[in-house]
Amino acid sequence: MDKDLKYINDKKNLISNRTGYSISKLLDFLDIDYQYNASVSDTKINIDFKIGRDKFIKILENDKDIAELKIINEKFPSMDLIAIGKSSFIGKINELDSFFLFNKKIEQIGSVFIEDPSLSFDYAHILPLVEKCSIIHGHTSTVMIELIGEMINNLVIDFSEAKKIIKETLNQIDHKFFINKKYMKKEEDNHIFIEFDGPKGQFDLKMPKNTTFLLEGEATVENLSTEIIKMLSYKMPENVQAIGVYIYEGVNKGAHILSSIKK
Repeated sequence: MDKDLKYINDKKNLISNRTGYSISKLLDFLDIDYQYNASVSDTKINIDFKIGRDKFIKILENDKDIAELKIINEKFPSMDLIAIGKSSFIGKINELDSFFLFNKKIEQIGSVFIEDPSLSFDYAHILPLVEKCSIIHGHTSTVMIELIGEMINNLVIDFSEAKKIIKETLNQIDHKFFINKKYMKKEEDNHIFIEFDGPKGQFDLKMPKNTTFLLEGEATVENLSTEIIKMLSYKMPENVQAIGVYIYEGVNKGAHILSSIKK
């Protein structure tokens, strides 16, 4: 369960929930300085993110968070505060105008994520530089995609459109063998010849071209994330400015790459 998981961000803070982790990654990506779990003066309340001297973000996960939010609003009515929470909590809060800000006259940047069990792919790879992984082995990996961009008609992108693009992209790499292109010895019309010396001995492989995917670099999950970003970037609408890819390699491990994109 998400409530039982902990996340460590780039500043080595222990983040207690996925929403907080995503916000921290976004702030890091935008190079915005912040404090995590900062205390609110004259109270015993901690707030999730303090940005600069006077801007705050609070995450609403339960009724305790809502109660703390109301205390903050009462004691500091002019505080520049944004609260982010699940839709089920919105109906419990009357002071929406005090922390939800919207201005149609300025560009708004939004972030959406798409996570679904159907967004997965199977692959085989070799990591000749890692002893345990220097033989052919395979994984089933699920992905979560984050899309960041200018909001148009209150949307970054329609979820159904995004899911369709992601599935099409994953189909291109599903059931493929990934290998660093530097290990390619030669190629023929229908085959690629792979050769390298590794911790498990010398490998001399003849692989079908249509099931082999050559990479610029080692076939790590980090590099696969980058490759998926490259593939998605050509298919995204113009307003999408950055893409984040989470790849889970098995259970409770994986990689996350966030990158700006240029059309």
